[in-house]
Amino acid sequence: MTRPRPTTLLTLLLVAALTAGCAGTGGRTVGWTENPGAVAAPEIVRFNTALADLAERMKSGLVHVRVRRGAQSEEAREDPGEQRSTGSGFIVDPSGLVVTNAHVVSGADQIQVRLADGRRFAGTLVGLDSRVDLALVRITGATELAVLPVGDSNRLRVGEFVLALGHPFGLEQSVSLGIVSRKGAPLMVASPGFDFIQTDAAINPGNSGGPLVNMAGEVVGVNSMAARNGSIGFAIPSTLVKLLLPQLASKGKVEWGWLGVSIAEVTEEDVDRLKLREPRGVLVRAVMPGEPADQGGVRADDVIVGIDGTTLAGPRDLQRVVSSTPVGKKVRVALVRAGRETEVEVTIGLYQERERPPGAPPRREPPQRPPLGPDAPQPEAPAPEAPK
Repeated sequence: MTRPRPTTLLTLLLVAALTAGCAGTGGRTVGWTENPGAVAAPEIVRFNTALADLAERMKSGLVHVRVRRGAQSEEAREDPGEQRSTGSGFIVDPSGLVVTNAHVVSGADQIQVRLADGRRFAGTLVGLDSRVDLALVRITGATELAVLPVGDSNRLRVGEFVLALGHPFGLEQSVSLGIVSRKGAPLMVASPGFDFIQTDAAINPGNSGGPLVNMAGEVVGVNSMAARNGSIGFAIPSTLVKLLLPQLASKGKVEWGWLGVSIAEVTEEDVDRLKLREPRGVLVRAVMPGEPADQGGVRADDVIVGIDGTTLAGPRDLQRVVSSTPVGKKVRVALVRAGRETEVEVTIGLYQERERPPGAPPRREPPQRPPLGPDAPQPEAPAPEAPK
């Protein structure tokens, strides 16, 4: 008779111990308690059903954007190990137009768009604006596309529920729930004075370019950035998206208005020095030689209080009005100079991104946020990151 191997004997002892441990008093097996009749409050049931139905409906227009960059692209030169990246987007037009972030597709040699039903199509870059981090991609040959309606972000209120849809970390068709935490710009922003939507709905790497959706099933923003600790995210408001899409589709870029001035808030200390009645308007710190403001007669220490009848309360108002004014248009600039109100005429110029100076270190983050131009106030805190 053969003796059992030590491993076999040990296995038998473990099985016996587990059997004894699973037996309760009287030899009964320990189980769990179920409550088949448990139901949530009717209000919660309705809310849960509405959320699930909304997520299911909106995911049909969500797409997965995959990008390959060659060795000659700027991103590949700065980090040769990262030549492939992914992001999100959504279908905005039945002809095959897809909205996403500029930093998702910038410098791409190949773009692949995967639809919610699994179909894959090659994407072509139609237009891109890195100042606001918005891009438009076209796919051809696709039929029966689910188009997501774009709503009015100006009607959003702080505290409203929103859904952030995307493909974070490569996970398919992810949905997160949050609220509108704030309607305002990120801490540091090169975008020209437009308010961004801040939300606590999770926006992680891979969510970039996906839609931020209200409870009515409308896209109210394009997910773009997240704070470094991941606790808050920012989305491009849909009103700005609708303003830029026609230019991206027709010109492949956005032509932003430009004055060529360095600006700042008017403080209490400036009131007496500049002979003002109150701290309002936009202080001109410096004027760039040869730029539109200089040609129109704007000077340093002028306080701009209005443009073409639009009152300006601060620098962001000036940025927003000037940037959205057509290039080449003549505008009346109302200002206060040494305590006296006056008016000059300025022809709006074309904003151009400034190149990095020679010898400057390469960017380590996606290039969706260029250095602040002279038309922008100086930041007070570091910028949030854009999920790759």
